[in-house]
Amino acid sequence: MPLHLRNAPTKLMKEIGYGKDYKYAHDFEHNFVNQEFLPKEIAGHQFYNPNDNARENDIRKRLKSLWKDKYGY
Repeated sequence: MPLHLRNAPTKLMKEIGYGKDYKYAHDFEHNFVNQEFLPKEIAGHQFYNPNDNARENDIRKRLKSLWKDKYGY
């Protein structure tokens, strides 16, 4: 798990970077923040590709507005 996602209940954990630079999505507009949650080995990989139908085209537009060009929606 990336360090910025780890809880830092102790001083030592804070000192070694647990929770550093974590961005709480609900503090941002539309409750979204462009932050990586996956391990380096699979970061940036697209796991979902909306199909070509009315509902999933709306989902594709939403994902594109949030992620911009990161996943090629």
